[in-house]
Amino acid sequence: MSYKLKSAGVIHKFIKAFRCPHCESPFDVVGSKSLMCRNNHTFDLAKQGYVNLMTRPSKSHYHKELFEARQKIMMESDLYTLLHENVAKTIKEYSDHPRTPLLIFDAGCGEGSHLQKILDQCRQIPLQGIGLDISKDGIVMAAKNYKEPIWLVGDLAKSPIADQSIHVILNILSPSNYKEFKRILVPNGLVIKVVPGPNYLIELREALFGDTKKGMAKNEETVELFKKHFHLKDAIPLCYTKGLTPIEFKNLVQMSPLSWNLTKSDMDVLMERDCSKITIDLKILIGRNQ
Repeated sequence: MSYKLKSAGVIHKFIKAFRCPHCESPFDVVGSKSLMCRNNHTFDLAKQGYVNLMTRPSKSHYHKELFEARQKIMMESDLYTLLHENVAKTIKEYSDHPRTPLLIFDAGCGEGSHLQKILDQCRQIPLQGIGLDISKDGIVMAAKNYKEPIWLVGDLAKSPIADQSIHVILNILSPSNYKEFKRILVPNGLVIKVVPGPNYLIELREALFGDTKKGMAKNEETVELFKKHFHLKDAIPLCYTKGLTPIEFKNLVQMSPLSWNLTKSDMDVLMERDCSKITIDLKILIGRNQ
């Protein structure tokens, strides 16, 4: 069975969770190859199995090389393993042995590795993952590498997800749209938002800028905004230091937006620095839709 046919079957099973981004009416799967709404807005499945649900052209700062580096870091190192374990534990505690699959929506999923790693940790409960990102490059890579989730190119501000259809939203180091989150979550649904702490990748910031404050997130503002929209159930700090091989460090640099404006000579100098250890400093915000 082709990836397109397999994906069409999975989408058909959960078709009530999707809506047309043009007119907000329900979708049907037509001919195992397209999504069509009652107003005949039609979106074809790609051969890799993903669906592009963008209503207008968009340009993402994230490019193929960045996603390739990120995929290698996620799947070939244990740099984010503790994060995936903690998120999976939260989902398991929330699930309470459901008889029908819970829908897990990764808002801003990139190339899909975070979602896949978390789903892998939750094999004992019925889940269906849905990943959405505005970057086509990221979604193409996700669809090629991970066949179980549903992958969508889409705009979070004009989400192709139906009202009250999602049980858990993941939002990992990515912008939020709380208005849309509240709309698509079931009552008492869960939002798991991961934000960087002051020491996140501090060695990389120091190597790049000589200033560890540059690019540093203001967690307090993020937490307060989160609490305005959701009942904050928990805020789990996660801070640890991991050793990196030279190849892992190169991939980390290439996947980080911090290095976007580096010249090739700057990158070469950076690669010669001793950055064999890196700090992961994150906060996992867990909220209920109440």
